[in-house]
Amino acid sequence: MAIKIVAHGDDKRDLVEVFNRRMRDAGSPWGFYVEPVPRWIPKLTERQSAWRELYLAMEDERAVVGGFALKPQRWIVHGEERTITDWQGPFSLGAVDRRYAALGLRMVRDMMKRRPLLYSWGHGGNEEPMVQMLKRLGWLLHETPLLVRVVRPFQFLRKNGHLRAERMKAFAQDVLAFTGAGSIGLHALHKALRVRSLKRLSASAEVVGSFGGWADELWERSKGRYDAIAVRDAASMNTLVPQDHTADEWPAPTRLRVVKGGRVLGFAVTVERRTRRDPRFGDLRVGMIADCFGLPEDAGAIVHAAFDHLRDVGADVVVANQAHPGWIAAFADSGFLLLPGRRLFCASPELERTLAPFEQTRRGLFVSNLDGHGPIL
Repeated sequence: MAIKIVAHGDDKRDLVEVFNRRMRDAGSPWGFYVEPVPRWIPKLTERQSAWRELYLAMEDERAVVGGFALKPQRWIVHGEERTITDWQGPFSLGAVDRRYAALGLRMVRDMMKRRPLLYSWGHGGNEEPMVQMLKRLGWLLHETPLLVRVVRPFQFLRKNGHLRAERMKAFAQDVLAFTGAGSIGLHALHKALRVRSLKRLSASAEVVGSFGGWADELWERSKGRYDAIAVRDAASMNTLVPQDHTADEWPAPTRLRVVKGGRVLGFAVTVERRTRRDPRFGDLRVGMIADCFGLPEDAGAIVHAAFDHLRDVGADVVVANQAHPGWIAAFADSGFLLLPGRRLFCASPELERTLAPFEQTRRGLFVSNLDGHGPIL
């Protein structure tokens, strides 16, 4: 069988539909985008700082057997502008048919040729087959935490998905919920984490319709404090979080401008959704701090203001992902529980060389959910 990797196109919609049906019929939850133009950040102009590209693995030019997405984005690394690319996938028949077992490796190698400064931001742990493949290819694997703060303990204990997967654990959580012990314990835990920091975090979050000149001023004032960060000026943020929301995987985001004493400290992007039978969140209202930015010393106030907003709109639990140690500490100062090693920043050998020395760069590496596939809930 001759397999060639090509750009998605209008003439391949029906072939992708067949691929998705083959995956579903074999019991796989995965598929690929039928439409060749990405609904989130399609490339519309040459001046865009971020866009997405879709590629297909074609067998004998007649059948789709896999696919992946790339998201090139402008970054500043050690003061120099670079185009660095996040990847999503690869998805292939290798998940359901051993004849295609090597296709995942083939597609990863193709990504590396197209975009040598390549990274992935996600994965569920070091034991995943994809992570093991990246290890064999010599990729850098950097562990980062999941950040969680429970807002409404009763709802969390009764409706979360992951912790209630086993009957006895579900029963124990019901006891904690109905006796009130769980609410007392979780509130005490988050309060203890908050009090331990001894910091007064006071700022207010204003909902705004877009990013303007104030965001450009913030970017210029703050960018030099980071060793590696995707560009976050007004144009870039309006591209990533457009007013015309079209993404299918998450609800329309909210843009927050965080101010104190009339001065802009930073911004945050949040999303909130009621999940239904989700394997992780069950039937909870989940809030996510999908992105945030400002000076590192203002991180605590920015995070706390974003959390207050999500609490006020009714979230049962608030989650976030972040790689920067200072911002991770700011989440802890705001009462978030840090679950280590739940998300991996995986960098290609070429990107690792660009980030060198990584032991130093990681202290100033800023990565949020918007730097990956988006705030998927």
